[in-house]
Amino acid sequence: MSLASRMIGNRYGLPPASGRAKAEKGLQIPGADGQILLADRYYPADSGDSSDTGERTPPPILLIRSPYGRGALFGAGQGLLFAERGYQVVIQSCRGTSGSAGPFVPQVHEKADGLAALEWIRSQPWYGGTIATIGPSYLGYTQWAVAGEKEAQLAAIVPTITMPHFALPTYDGGSFSLANSLEWSSMMANMRQGGLAMARVMLAQLRGGSPALRRGMATLPLSESDTAVLGRHVDFYQDWLTHGPDDEYWTRQDHRPTLANVTAPVLMVTGWYDIFLPWQIESYQLLRDAGNPPRLVVGPWFHVSRDAAGPTMTETLAFLDAQVRGIGPAPDPIVRAYVTGEGGGWREYPHWPPPGIVPTTYHLQPGGNLSTDEPAAGGEPDVIRYDPADPTPSLGGPRLGRDAGAQDNAALEARADVLTYTGPPLAAPVQFAGTVTASIEASSDRETFDVFVRLCDVSPAGVSTNVCDRLVRLAPDPQAPPGTVRAASLQLWPAAHHFQTGHRIRVQVSCGAHPRYARNLGTGEPLASATTMLTATQHIHHDAAHPSSVVLPVLPTAAS
Repeated sequence: MSLASRMIGNRYGLPPASGRAKAEKGLQIPGADGQILLADRYYPADSGDSSDTGERTPPPILLIRSPYGRGALFGAGQGLLFAERGYQVVIQSCRGTSGSAGPFVPQVHEKADGLAALEWIRSQPWYGGTIATIGPSYLGYTQWAVAGEKEAQLAAIVPTITMPHFALPTYDGGSFSLANSLEWSSMMANMRQGGLAMARVMLAQLRGGSPALRRGMATLPLSESDTAVLGRHVDFYQDWLTHGPDDEYWTRQDHRPTLANVTAPVLMVTGWYDIFLPWQIESYQLLRDAGNPPRLVVGPWFHVSRDAAGPTMTETLAFLDAQVRGIGPAPDPIVRAYVTGEGGGWREYPHWPPPGIVPTTYHLQPGGNLSTDEPAAGGEPDVIRYDPADPTPSLGGPRLGRDAGAQDNAALEARADVLTYTGPPLAAPVQFAGTVTASIEASSDRETFDVFVRLCDVSPAGVSTNVCDRLVRLAPDPQAPPGTVRAASLQLWPAAHHFQTGHRIRVQVSCGAHPRYARNLGTGEPLASATTMLTATQHIHHDAAHPSSVVLPVLPTAAS
């Protein structure tokens, strides 16, 4: 056992290794068009090398297809750990990354190249009849690209913190996910400069972003934002800016239609503040509706949470041992979810959303109040003046870096362009699990504007902590000229939270969350080229004729 894998295994609390591992580096695997994609194979030392398998059945194979290299992060962190516990691990670099031929164009080649890799593996002397796939984020997308194809014939799949369709998180709510898109694009572009450049970019992003990234996120037009960061354009980022979510550019890379074909057992692990959570939950529902309920684990984590690594590895190993190697009982296909908030903790539910939830409506009221009472007639709306030159900032929530997750919202709520509506101290706990919905009645002096809604937990000391949120962009509508009251309907990020006795439920309403979402400049000009900024005045209505509300999927006391 290597020192690195021993340290990682101890930190994650994994079962002890069953033996030593060896590695075979630089395997040349033909892509779908014959281009050579490089891979490394890790395997138990006592299983024989590529030319010496003997009469023993070779160990099962885990395929990992990654654009992030095959070095220490995946070598020790995935290859050695699993090989020392009875698996072969093939880590393949995606096209155009880490020595693999061709240009890297996100999503485009993953289905064809993934199926070609599976076909090549099955022709090797060390193939013993069983292949499964594992991996987080983009590595999960590469799994969805092949999992529903009949040629895949996978024994199990473990797609974590991921989704099967990139357009959805890129254009969430009809806006553009600027921060996550620009951060990831710049990281991938820097990979071409070598490992040290990539490491510097990743470290800066995890710490909250580099000065260059912050400059890029403030740049207009957005078509120049990548140049502001890198000094050059990134072709695929430019494509993202100019192709809307319904464009064929995206739809041909959508693997949701094949999820119903997946018959292999599935484990999903994600976090309440993960950038892909709504679409991971959607994938769970599609599989469940097709008769293949996955095991779903959701922790109090964001996309790069260090705390998620150990539980994810433990769940993955137990799942694969049972489903692939027949060791131990198969984990139940249930939902294991961490309920956030004081008095929360891990819970198990038969499915998601949990049974027995009671939709409970909380209405925005005059004076910044929130209650289950119906709003009175004739109330005056509240006003938000949104200035894209000084945009309402994003704070915490689903972000790519370590500035994500639950945060103290005091500074945000002190801004004049953020409204808050707060309920009284709770006489009894309120626990919910599922998707909070919001309907905000709003009007604007502009043809297009955004509505951002955030649910917060306010402690007795007055600390307001975000639970879940989302933004929706109201596009220009000929039937709704400026001044028309329009309904902004949102499904907030899925969540499970416990509001303790004495705490208060708060709803924030604003008209932006930059740079998580690109600014709405108020002109309706094309996303990539717009530069003119117009201040907008929005009215948030909350009277009987135009009620605004959020609906919490509350769990009965016995179930919580």
